[in-house]
Amino acid sequence: MLLLAGCADTRYYWQSVSGHLQLMQAARPVAQLLDDPQTPPTLKDQLLLTQHIRDFAVSALALPDNASYRQYADLHRNSVVWNVVAAPELSLTLKTWCFPVLGCVSYRGYFDEAAARREAALLEAQGLEVSVYGVPAYSTLGWMNWAGGDPLLNTFVQYPEGELARLIFHELSHQVLYARDDTMFNESFATTVERLGGARWLQTRGSPAARAQYASLAERRHAFRALVLRTRGQLQQLYRNAESLDPGALVQRKLDVMQDFRDRYAALKVQWGGYGGYDNWVANANNASLGAQAAYDELVPQFEALFEQHGRDWPAFYDAVKRIADLPAADRRRALMQAGT
Repeated sequence: MLLLAGCADTRYYWQSVSGHLQLMQAARPVAQLLDDPQTPPTLKDQLLLTQHIRDFAVSALALPDNASYRQYADLHRNSVVWNVVAAPELSLTLKTWCFPVLGCVSYRGYFDEAAARREAALLEAQGLEVSVYGVPAYSTLGWMNWAGGDPLLNTFVQYPEGELARLIFHELSHQVLYARDDTMFNESFATTVERLGGARWLQTRGSPAARAQYASLAERRHAFRALVLRTRGQLQQLYRNAESLDPGALVQRKLDVMQDFRDRYAALKVQWGGYGGYDNWVANANNASLGAQAAYDELVPQFEALFEQHGRDWPAFYDAVKRIADLPAADRRRALMQAGT
């Protein structure tokens, strides 16, 4: 199958496999690191915290109990992979790439940043708007648990308590279900689990300091996501009416929307005392990055409503989502909308 995909795709698959194998080879059991006197105390504290979070994921959130996040690897870099996303100049619809078994996804990941940048340049040469961004973690969907599972990484292990819990819950939720060819469904589901699970962790296990820190970050995140949602809505409306506008006027309207987005973000930063946290993202925002962000939050309200509808019972919620995920792609979104009302 790989040979039939062509030489370029063969190289891509090889970098994916070899990159993950290198990651696994660098991993050591957390228990071993906790017993090792050479392990820095700050890392020991975080690793111990991850194991409490990992146990909570099983006991309180009914997430899979397996080998994932019981090992740790230091990759000596800030991101585990770099994702490439692309969209047309006048659309938020992301380009998709299709792979055996996994189906089609709206991103292409590289273990080497330079390779990701080269892919981005090729896509830009085709007239697409492109975004390249580092990713702190990814899921193998449970397929690698026989080999030790997905490890904890230096790219996120030092996150604040609430953010660390959210990330682990998010990645584990990908092992609960996977809907082929539907990045938005998969990522919005995982975002729902991370939000609800993270809130429960902090409520029942988090320290007052952790809850206060998380509340501050969550308030800013909510305001920023609301701004991004507003901007996406404006662009979607503009692109829907593209045929009724002169091409020059259309491009100018798009530029105006993006400038308004950046002006409003600058105003948010003033409210936050000058600290942003999203500066690079905003500076480089385009159709591709806005479209990618939509995958993570577009369907969250519907998943949250479905969770409430099933009495905040995690196994019942997962079963309901699995039934929807098993539907044909054309029916999946409609069923989720109906189930969440």
